[in-house]
Amino acid sequence: MTQATDDPKQAGQRYRFQRLTLPLVLRDLRFGKDDPGPGDRVPDFDLPTLGGGRFRSMDLAETGPALLVFGSSTCPVTDNAAPGLGELHRRFGDRVRFVMVGVREAHPGQAFPQPTTLDEKRAHAARLRDIYGFEFEIAIDDVDGTLHRALSPKPNSAYLLGADGRILFRAQWANDTEALAAALAAVVAGRSPRRRQSGGVLKLRMLRNVAPVLDRAGAGAWADMWRVAPPLAAIAWALKALRVRPAPEMAPGLGLGRPPIRAAVAQDQRR
Repeated sequence: MTQATDDPKQAGQRYRFQRLTLPLVLRDLRFGKDDPGPGDRVPDFDLPTLGGGRFRSMDLAETGPALLVFGSSTCPVTDNAAPGLGELHRRFGDRVRFVMVGVREAHPGQAFPQPTTLDEKRAHAARLRDIYGFEFEIAIDDVDGTLHRALSPKPNSAYLLGADGRILFRAQWANDTEALAAALAAVVAGRSPRRRQSGGVLKLRMLRNVAPVLDRAGAGAWADMWRVAPPLAAIAWALKALRVRPAPEMAPGLGLGRPPIRAAVAQDQRR
């Protein structure tokens, strides 16, 4: 991978971007052919968690499978994924360890500038937890995004890890709740997921989340979106003008609703 040959200091500085760019957006649209995927062993990691714990790859053999999700408070897909992740945790959290790993801000702005110290990143992780009311663990990657870059720095990807440290399932976007539900159901039943990854097609429902998230990010976030992705900015602005907000069933705290998850689980069991 390109990251492996980079000077670590320069790679870390590029990772902590201050202004969104088109190449960054384009790289988010698909995994690279050399990025770790299903069947590969997850890179070694040892991350602090809010509350003083640790999330470590070496502990997977003892703690069992884990769902690792990357996210930030300024990522519209994280915003869209949050209710579904909460529902999945309620269903599977007693058998699978759920961990949200706080990473760089996807759309930094005045209210959420890009963290440059671990203390700042920890503070952003606490805000991420509080905004969405996550009841599972929140871990913090280092300021250079060492683990995030090692797996491929997508803003809201998810990895289902086995007790042996191998990737069992990979989702480019964690708002693919149905695919995650089917993979989790298979793993807790002692089976390998039949579908080993979900691809790069964004769920269009996340368009409702763009404007609220950019508003939350603060000054600069909207300007970057207009500069880098004018069509998306225009859609988000129009939805905001029409007062189209995230649908009630997608709003944090109200739950996604169980039928889609039940259907995904049943479909996986029939295969």
